[in-house]
Amino acid sequence: MALKDRLNFRDKARPAQPVAVDPRESVTTREREQKREREQRERERLQVFDPLLERLRGQIMERLDFLRVGEMSKEDLRRQIRHVVELLIGEMNIEMNESTRALIVESVEDEMLGLGPIQQYLRDPDVSDILVNGAKEVYIERYGKLEKTETTFRDDQHVMQIIERIVSQIGRHIDESSPMVDARLQDGSRVNAIIPPLAIDGPTLSIRRFGIRTIEMRDLLGYGTLTEPMAELLQGIVRARINILISGGTGSGKTTLLNAMSAFIPHDERIITIEDSAELQMLQPHVVRLETRPPNIEGRGTVTQRDLVRNALRMRPDRIILGEVRGDEAMDMMQAMNTGHDGSLTTLHANSTRDALTRLETLVLLAGHQIPDKAIREHVASALEVLVHVSRLSDGSRRVTNISEIVGMEGEVITTQDIFAFQKLGVDEAGKVIGRHIALGVRPHFIERLRASGVHLPPDLFAHPDEELR
Repeated sequence: MALKDRLNFRDKARPAQPVAVDPRESVTTREREQKREREQRERERLQVFDPLLERLRGQIMERLDFLRVGEMSKEDLRRQIRHVVELLIGEMNIEMNESTRALIVESVEDEMLGLGPIQQYLRDPDVSDILVNGAKEVYIERYGKLEKTETTFRDDQHVMQIIERIVSQIGRHIDESSPMVDARLQDGSRVNAIIPPLAIDGPTLSIRRFGIRTIEMRDLLGYGTLTEPMAELLQGIVRARINILISGGTGSGKTTLLNAMSAFIPHDERIITIEDSAELQMLQPHVVRLETRPPNIEGRGTVTQRDLVRNALRMRPDRIILGEVRGDEAMDMMQAMNTGHDGSLTTLHANSTRDALTRLETLVLLAGHQIPDKAIREHVASALEVLVHVSRLSDGSRRVTNISEIVGMEGEVITTQDIFAFQKLGVDEAGKVIGRHIALGVRPHFIERLRASGVHLPPDLFAHPDEELR
């Protein structure tokens, strides 16, 4: 069944019109402002009770039975904290309504069991990044835009307590002798912490949120990330087992697009995923998930992506999905693509499709392979067939800006041709980018491979919109 039938595609014959699409169309500007106002009111209510919160935390520490804390479940501990807080508020004869009481209980729970002041943002599904720059600066990214919050920590020691709580849960430690650490929260969110003396302005914490809900291709269509013809082409490419590299900058949505495209892989294939931090949410039943391992306290036991790629080749995979190429695994991944593991997918940090090819070549050289430049480029051109570039625009929206085909080599240069591109036309008064996705009138060389795989695309899929209007 064609993708347009499953996703209720609109009529493609209508030419694409320039539109400004909000990063999350379902969320209006007014709703965002209302959300910020509610957060501000809650902060102001809690600020009145700051001295009380300090007293409560101190007395809770005295009253909790710490001999039993290690044996209690998190829910039992939460109930005990709630009970002690209610008891202490009653003993102090403090008048407050039920909602304020619940807010104080939640604040104490966050401090005792969660990540303190920033726990509220972990509960907010619209927050994608939480950035702590010392005790007095907390930024979040919401709807694709960075915003400074009014949230603060008491001091640098308070930030350190939260960082140590995070890293201790995975058996790591952080101190002056080891001042950087990568970790992962229970929900899969990635955490990076760096402390003095490397962080001059105080302990710094960066949290990349893990999506609560899997974003599907229909969601990306709704957000304006790509168009129906582009999605239909990507479906055909995946089904025809054509090797794909997705490139883009930090936060551009590479992993999100990779995850959405992976849904088109047939359910009767054995898939092996390799990631630094497990983020992919595969829908197929036969998936083996592999994750790298950092060194232990003694600096031993490291397992790299290169180790996992090599091992994956011995695990009889139908497809290998590499979360991101970032080191010496680049050569091994390309060799896998060239030796019968068609249909592999991976991502790469780059500013354009051309830059992606250059960076891939650089990664191979940095790995210490003594190979002539031309030989590396021939290897890249042979292994990869389709490049997809995604960008985060100035208004925070994310767009697939190019779908390109690697045609081959001309002399010592890899030649490519764009099949679809995003045409930026300007910015409206609200700061939203106005533009459209267009086909460039180029029929890809791999069209016969699509047909041989049973993928039949409409003949007008690649027509330039100006041609359709004639």
